[in-house]
Amino acid sequence: MPNTQDSSDDGFDRFMAERWPRVVRSAFLLTGNQHDAEDLAQAAFERACAAWGRVRRADNPDAYLHRVLVNCNRGRFRTRRVIETPVAVLPEGLQLVGDHSEAHSERDALMAVLNDLAPRQRAVIVLRYYEDLTEAQTADILRCSVGTVKSQTSKALARLRKNGRLAEFAQTSESQKGAA
Repeated sequence: MPNTQDSSDDGFDRFMAERWPRVVRSAFLLTGNQHDAEDLAQAAFERACAAWGRVRRADNPDAYLHRVLVNCNRGRFRTRRVIETPVAVLPEGLQLVGDHSEAHSERDALMAVLNDLAPRQRAVIVLRYYEDLTEAQTADILRCSVGTVKSQTSKALARLRKNGRLAEFAQTSESQKGAA
């Protein structure tokens, strides 16, 4: 009977499989786009795989992976973008996808306000409130001081509070809870 575990598999496949959905969700919050999020998550796991020995030996492999994710996100602004050229006629075999913005209005409102934040503020908000990390863990991932995390969080929350779309979103959410 053949060995069911490949000898070259040293745990990375399981590590990736267990963390993929959460990393993609975090990447989505960082990028604001599902396709970019999947590309970002793939790039983060690619780097983690290349450094798997260090990741595996790290005190907190999840924090290591989040640091890689944030660094990959920063790096995407440094790389050259592929210029897309719209065409009048779709190539054969492609179909237009329907507009689902009505069904995703809550997510769109959240993404709109997150897009108004500076990249570091956005990263702090995602790590602190979505990933539920402590200030110290967030500072470790972003390689900054806890004071910087606190100040960036404060500035980001103040900016989010000023945003009219967020207030409208909160009112809509509260009225939906009251109706339920």
